[in-house]
Amino acid sequence: MNDAVIVAAVRTPVGKRGGALSSIHPADLSAHVLEALVERTGIHPALVDDVVWGCVSQVGEQTFDIARTAVLSAGWPESVPGTTVDRQCGSSQQAVHFGAAGLIAGYYNVVVVGGVENMSRVPMGSAAATGNPFGERYTKRYGAEFPNQGIGAEMIADAWGLSRTRLDEFALTSHERAAIATDAGLFTTEIEPIVAGDKLVTTDEGIRRGGTLDKLSTLRPAFRADGRVTAANSSQISDGAAALLMTTSEAAAALGLTPLARVHTAVVTGSAPMPMLTGPIPATHKVLAKSGVGLDEISVFEVNEAFASVVLAWAAEFDVDMARVNPRGGAIALGHPLGRSGARLMTTMLHHMRAENIRYGLQTMCEGGGQANATLLELL
Repeated sequence: MNDAVIVAAVRTPVGKRGGALSSIHPADLSAHVLEALVERTGIHPALVDDVVWGCVSQVGEQTFDIARTAVLSAGWPESVPGTTVDRQCGSSQQAVHFGAAGLIAGYYNVVVVGGVENMSRVPMGSAAATGNPFGERYTKRYGAEFPNQGIGAEMIADAWGLSRTRLDEFALTSHERAAIATDAGLFTTEIEPIVAGDKLVTTDEGIRRGGTLDKLSTLRPAFRADGRVTAANSSQISDGAAALLMTTSEAAAALGLTPLARVHTAVVTGSAPMPMLTGPIPATHKVLAKSGVGLDEISVFEVNEAFASVVLAWAAEFDVDMARVNPRGGAIALGHPLGRSGARLMTTMLHHMRAENIRYGLQTMCEGGGQANATLLELL
């Protein structure tokens, strides 16, 4: 039976809102990481059967099937197709799942998966601004009020008894870990520097150093007057792209490529549209049950830091050592370019697993509309 292995994983630095990467069209950001895969592996792009690309705000510059536009922008042969996936924040993680399924089924021999989002150029919510996505049947079931992730994060903080101080402490840890990883050069192998204007961008722009609880305590709640969720303990609006080259073990051997890890188990699940952010909990239960791998066998977890309360609630549910959760920081420090985040998390987790010789790593993330993906990687 075919398997699905990752042979390369690369990302751009994460650009902060209005930062260096805001000057680059999202198709060109995508093309940059596609080119990097070819440079790093030596594979001829004509061998790629498909490019499966995550993108959330598929409007304006990110419409017209940006996966296909990226392929052509990278100078790849016109024979290489591309398709764009929207599973909200999990779009590029779902792209990994679709790529793996295609490999295991025998539909693909070589596939590129990943995603992009330039939130500076295509703001969050742009697609919904052109019309209400909910019809009469949805509003009859759930009401006419548009689901608000920030309020969902507040509801989770309430349900799990998470204080403002605890959320802010988590945010500070995210920045501290990301800064340590940057200074130690731990992101060097995964980041492909990119020229933006007259500047070479080599590191993530959103990391803030020297933060304190006193400083964070001065920020007003972002979503509820008496709330605990602020801009500081939420993910950042950001820009970037990431890509992974996947194949089967058999095809990798034939092409002279070295598999880094295999997709051991991949699942997706739904959860309530509000608070919408609890999905990683049932997704993790599902992936553990399906894989047969015990929680104590997994040495690193990447849980997307959409909000601090999401990760802390997940950690409380599974009682895991927080040192194993997002060890190189997360979206609070590194940013959350929506459709690209799943591929960024997986790229970071894979490089961490390689550096630390970790056999199993688990990734999960909440998604708009009440969904979540979970992916278990096994080091090879």
